[in-house]
Amino acid sequence: MTLKSIIQEMKGEIGSISRKGFEVKLGYGLRSKSQRVVQDGAVEVFDAFNQSCWANLPPELLRDVLMRIESSESTWPQRKNAVSCAGVCRSWREIMKELVKVPELSAKLTFPISLKQPGPRNSLVQCYIKRNRNTQTYYLYLSLSQATSDDGKFLLAARRCRRPTCTDYIISLNTDDVSKGSSTYVGKLRSNFLGTKFTVYDAQSSNAGARVSKCRSTRLVSLKQVTPRVPVGNYPVAHISYELNVLGSRGPRRMHCVMDAIPSSAVEPGGVAPTQTEFLHANLDSLPSFPFFRSKSTRIENFQSVLLPCQKEGMLVLKNKAPRWHEQLQCWCLNFNGRVTVASVKNFQLVASFENGMERENVILQFGKVGKDVFNMDYAYPISAFQAFAICLSSFDTKIACE
Repeated sequence: MTLKSIIQEMKGEIGSISRKGFEVKLGYGLRSKSQRVVQDGAVEVFDAFNQSCWANLPPELLRDVLMRIESSESTWPQRKNAVSCAGVCRSWREIMKELVKVPELSAKLTFPISLKQPGPRNSLVQCYIKRNRNTQTYYLYLSLSQATSDDGKFLLAARRCRRPTCTDYIISLNTDDVSKGSSTYVGKLRSNFLGTKFTVYDAQSSNAGARVSKCRSTRLVSLKQVTPRVPVGNYPVAHISYELNVLGSRGPRRMHCVMDAIPSSAVEPGGVAPTQTEFLHANLDSLPSFPFFRSKSTRIENFQSVLLPCQKEGMLVLKNKAPRWHEQLQCWCLNFNGRVTVASVKNFQLVASFENGMERENVILQFGKVGKDVFNMDYAYPISAFQAFAICLSSFDTKIACE
């Protein structure tokens, strides 16, 4: 029996159960195995999955089947079968979470949490961004082929919100609901008035000490409360700045990024970057009547020493790789290895920079134009897809003083 037929039979078993009147919730995320069925005024608890022929599989056989499914699907869209297996029940989900390695080791983006985890060490994850000028929205896709016209696998969406003193880019996991109050909100990018300095905010802290707890006073904050020293909301994870170029004689844009949540030692052999393992379900940032729990930049910055213990080691600094002047073409050039085909002031490559002035040759993030409103984005360890996307969004903002 092939793996494809196994998956189809498994789906058929679950589908037949649901057709009998038992609700089975599929998809990624937690769900209850016990389903309530009302019949003749009586309520009985029924375990839908136990009625399937897959319920009595020995643990060793189940692990072997799931391992074969996970290893046989290296790319999307076939990789959706691995996600479907994780949505069958809790035992299947735990095994799949154990088998599916983080992008650092597997170079695969499987579950939504993969977007918050560092990319692979020895290769670049190839993605692309589509811009919609009419709605001021940006969509990040995982490239499924080398063609720039492929559909790709949707990863993240961002919407530009212009304010009197700044510009916000709200980042979400949902294409249809890109708002700060959404349950799929993952972070934002905020610029200053001139568009020369940006701050990347993550909706959840990388500090493992931040825990959501419940107590008597939870009724005041939607039945949720957090440690007073660690507010829930927007945590600064990176700062981006562009050098002023008032005279217009310095060439292309010059930018550097300070990764608050990543130590500089992460790019060294054996270095480790913070890796988030799951999404926290607490989101108090949308509460309008409790200022303490709202995301105010001034308040959050006061807690940086608590949230970012890696600051003591020194934060990772990324700088754009200096382009060279091409005499024949009379323009500045960078080697994007064929990933960028259209000249643009937005194109850049970022490498790690150290206090002694040394820079690494390995490109951590590159971004460039390939068509009208289409841009390629490739990233690698130690930054995540979310951080890379936020950095690239800063390049879209107008910078009169930098060009």
